[in-house]
Amino acid sequence: MAWSLRTLPTLSQDQFVQWGKLLEERTGIQLVFQQKAWLESQIYSRLRDLGYDDYDSYYHFVAQDSIDSKLEWARLIDRIAVKETSFFRHRESIEYVRSYLQQKINNQSLQGSFDVWSLGCATGEEPYSLAMVVNDCFELATISPYYGITAMDISSSALAAGRKGRYSKRRTEQVKPDEAKRYLQVCTDGSYEVVSKLRDRVCFTQSNIIHARQLPQVSVDVIFCQNLLVYFRRWLRRDVLNALVERLKPGGLLVVGLGEVMDWEHPEMQRTDDDQVQAYVRVER
Repeated sequence: MAWSLRTLPTLSQDQFVQWGKLLEERTGIQLVFQQKAWLESQIYSRLRDLGYDDYDSYYHFVAQDSIDSKLEWARLIDRIAVKETSFFRHRESIEYVRSYLQQKINNQSLQGSFDVWSLGCATGEEPYSLAMVVNDCFELATISPYYGITAMDISSSALAAGRKGRYSKRRTEQVKPDEAKRYLQVCTDGSYEVVSKLRDRVCFTQSNIIHARQLPQVSVDVIFCQNLLVYFRRWLRRDVLNALVERLKPGGLLVVGLGEVMDWEHPEMQRTDDDQVQAYVRVER
């Protein structure tokens, strides 16, 4: 029977638990039973492409430690882990970074390069949004731009899209006209490309945030981590956040999604008083 005529097979309860454990172990993403139909559709597309007849055979393949299995796992994760995003998805948080940097410029407290991490960056809209407001601050102050943004994600295909920096009109709807005029150029096919002076400031790199303690031991000014921690268990959220604190400069800013973290405290971090964002500053001692 042709694949196009086959009925989508159903994951049993045991199979769903098995797949959920593998996914959480490797990515930190925790699935709930209500997502079973969605998971079935994502896995089934790969079953069809590879010619597997059942979920178990495919599972045993991707669970192996071979090169081919790892490559296939990466393809599957591209389907499962890449989330819908857009420019200025939560503008209040992006604007808070602008205010934070502007205050540093006004107080003449910038020390060296202004460095930002964008974690779970998906296809790049978030780091480019951050680059827009950071670049604005430097140009407004007539200071030579001296900043860098490191964009991290688990998906290699999402990172490749980010490096290209080209997006459909729909994905750029939250960009204000004056911002688009400065930082986007219209392509012949109607899409929009981020200008090179921003693309040159953003470095895309593959990283698995559940191994946060293995991230580079550097000190950065801002860590932006939104719409990511919500998929993790509480203990993993705390572990990731604690590791991120160690990579902030004194006075550095950590921004998470509003309401994503409810029970985390750290002796070196103080939450800001803006109720439109969820941000923490590392206490300078």
